[in-house]
Amino acid sequence: MPRLSFGSWVEDAVDWLQSNLTWIFDLIKTVLGGMYDGVNAVLGGGEPLLMAGIFAVIAFWLRGVIPAVATFVGFALIDSLALWDEAMATLSLVVVAAVITIVIAVPTGIWAARNSRVSSALRPVLDVMQTMPAFVYLIPGVMFFGVGVTPGVIATIVFAMPPGVRMTELGIRQVDSELVEAAEAFGTSPKHTLTRVQLPLALPTIMAGINQVIMLALSMVVIGGMASAGGLGEKVYAAITQLQVGLAAESGIAVVILAMYLDRMTGALNERVSPLGRRAAAKVAAGARRLKFTHYKPGTAVAMTGVVVLALVAGGLNIAGSSDSKASQADASDVGQGQKINMGYIPWDEGIASTYLWKEILEQRGYETGITQLDAGPLYSGVARGDIDFQTDSWLPTTHKDYWDKYSDQLDDMGAWYGPTSLELTVPSYVKGIDSLEDLKGQGKKFDGKIIGIEASAGMMGTLNKKVLKEYGLEGEYKVVSSSTSSMLAELNASIKKKEPVVVTLWSPHWAYGKHDLKKLEDPKGAWGKGEEVHTVAHKGFAKKAPAVAKWLKDFKLTEGQLTSLENEIQSAGQGKEQDGVRAWLKKNPGLVDKLAPVPGGAGGSQQGKDAGKTVNMGYFPWDEAIASTYLWQNMLEDRGYRTTVKQLDPGPLYTGLAQGQLDVQFDSWLPTTHKDYWDRYKDNLTDLGSWYGPTSLELSVPSYVKGIDSLEDLKGQGKKFKGKIIGIESSAGMMGTLNKKVLKEYGLEGEYEVVSSSTSSMLAELNRSIKKKEPVVVTLWSPHWAYGKHDLKKLEDPKGAWGEGEQIHTVAKKDFAKDFPELTGWLKDFKLSEAQLASLEVELQKGGAGKEKESARRWMDANPDVVAKLAPVS
Repeated sequence: MPRLSFGSWVEDAVDWLQSNLTWIFDLIKTVLGGMYDGVNAVLGGGEPLLMAGIFAVIAFWLRGVIPAVATFVGFALIDSLALWDEAMATLSLVVVAAVITIVIAVPTGIWAARNSRVSSALRPVLDVMQTMPAFVYLIPGVMFFGVGVTPGVIATIVFAMPPGVRMTELGIRQVDSELVEAAEAFGTSPKHTLTRVQLPLALPTIMAGINQVIMLALSMVVIGGMASAGGLGEKVYAAITQLQVGLAAESGIAVVILAMYLDRMTGALNERVSPLGRRAAAKVAAGARRLKFTHYKPGTAVAMTGVVVLALVAGGLNIAGSSDSKASQADASDVGQGQKINMGYIPWDEGIASTYLWKEILEQRGYETGITQLDAGPLYSGVARGDIDFQTDSWLPTTHKDYWDKYSDQLDDMGAWYGPTSLELTVPSYVKGIDSLEDLKGQGKKFDGKIIGIEASAGMMGTLNKKVLKEYGLEGEYKVVSSSTSSMLAELNASIKKKEPVVVTLWSPHWAYGKHDLKKLEDPKGAWGKGEEVHTVAHKGFAKKAPAVAKWLKDFKLTEGQLTSLENEIQSAGQGKEQDGVRAWLKKNPGLVDKLAPVPGGAGGSQQGKDAGKTVNMGYFPWDEAIASTYLWQNMLEDRGYRTTVKQLDPGPLYTGLAQGQLDVQFDSWLPTTHKDYWDRYKDNLTDLGSWYGPTSLELSVPSYVKGIDSLEDLKGQGKKFKGKIIGIESSAGMMGTLNKKVLKEYGLEGEYEVVSSSTSSMLAELNRSIKKKEPVVVTLWSPHWAYGKHDLKKLEDPKGAWGEGEQIHTVAKKDFAKDFPELTGWLKDFKLSEAQLASLEVELQKGGAGKEKESARRWMDANPDVVAKLAPVS
């Protein structure tokens, strides 16, 4: 039989469609993408626990109390696994695909039930749709629509359609023909016969079909992840390809929770909408004798009210969050100005390392980044279409030759950043007598006739199968096992532990050569070809879209030592923490970001500091002057082109973090008294950059209406008036130690008063509550503090000087701060704020409210326009 070139015909058809009907595909992509974005904005926009509450209310309405509790717990678990955004993205994809599928499937099923010819014509089509491997649907999806949500939605619709059509047709055909004849005998029109007789009676079967549609849609999430559809599918796919067992388990649990929820809710919905279902549910409820409350289900109006209330709260919080985000973006004066750059990578180590390196660099330069893991084929297709801006792991001219030849007209080669490389087959050193590819011949049994490969789409796999095996006469004797890079490495690791012979595909550079004692098999015939270069490839027009980034990428180079150390740092950081590994590596390579991504001139360039682009990690504990000074400096540093992080900690962890170099600087060291213990303990690993405010004072305070209590001496014998309590702050604060060890003892208050450790906010709340009720209260306070401006308070005199002398507020940094941040060190040594400046800054932060400290500090800076130039001068 002559070979039927069916595949080539399909490819010709696809090429014609791509050339002539692009506008249709773009329209479909826009519509489906818009639908997905809208649904995802609703589901993913609210606070996770509020949304979990909405899902629980729906479960309460449909199933009862116990399922509602289980629903809330399940979705709370998803949130605790830090997979909420991914789960909502998956749910959005399922909702969009299921709705479209149902809208098409149900009318089609009705048509088939009422017309035997239509039914006969549809049956083979549905057979093909249902039995065709689901992966196949992604190929035209990616080619026509690019990577992203749309191919996933299209593939899901096609895969989930058959049960919806079949069950609808089956349900209508199973309706008793005598009932239909009776309806027609009474003069019922065909339309009313369908809507009033057939559909109500067929509804349980139709709902079962809808349930299957939703379940099949959810089963496509992993396959959709291969085309960058996002959500849990992408997480599972990444876990599979990188052998991340923990991530796979967590993502799998999230998928199971979603599946169980959707299955139970769609099944219960049948009871609500179907007359037969309502009758059965009522019978079950009536027969329940024990735990009747578990069978209680609220009415539709009650459930709808609960959903609406929670949705309004979630929506309000989302709007507030969006405003904050926009405000912070508006404040940015950096190079990228929030421009979105999408990157893709194949899960090869140099690809992961270089991609996350550029993610960190671009974010430091003010760009917003997106990262997608894909196989080589979808990755090149995505870059060619412009869905992905660039990728950094093109092995040319050999490994990725096929992809380059296919898409070169739509790509720009930004140049090689590493090379030369080499491809090879490798065996452990304990495998004796195998030193060359020629030595493999006749030794197939030793290796079980297998060569462990990587992704089938990788170009080196094609070279191995088409050229290397043939050149060395290994065809037939060895089978190349396609897997993934992580699976190949896992097999190599397992074989080495057992001292078993194994031959694997590898390449140089690769961290595996540093971890294991391996032999690269010599290639005397040169079948692998010459060493390659690792290139950065972008889509046509990228240089116009992001000229600064394009220039950086063209000049990008890494040495073997740099790349190897970066890969090892990422390996040490662990799976899922690649960017943390990059940051640790950049800390060990100061100045590299400036070298790889030099800040260009232009708007705002005159405001850039000498160390612009460096990341300053700041910490604070929740005292008002600390919050005010920290967010003031965050704004000023970002204005000067620095990147910042801010963390709130208690004093103990904060000083520990500074001493260990995990944090760079904090602005609220009260010395020499309050924080004496911390300073004495860690001073060898810290740098004092000087005081910026002082003197301060620590005190106990009472409201002015508390008569006869003007001094610490007056507290003695008055314990009952204050219920024997002094309301304190964080137990770790130095002033709390001074109060307990010295002040109480000096004034004979031990035993009469208990110092209640709480937090600064709790102390202030108790003070506010007591003042409203005109109750006596004594609290720990300090000056300066905004509470003295808000309330009429008395500072209790300290005639014995038990609190010690007034202190200075210092800026304290890690040991090597001056070396890492020479420019900033100069600014901080000259940093001063007057009492009036600090008070007005704190008042502005109080007006702004919690969560808006950065924006409030920005408003204060706007009202004091010379402060940045004075505190952070740029020469």
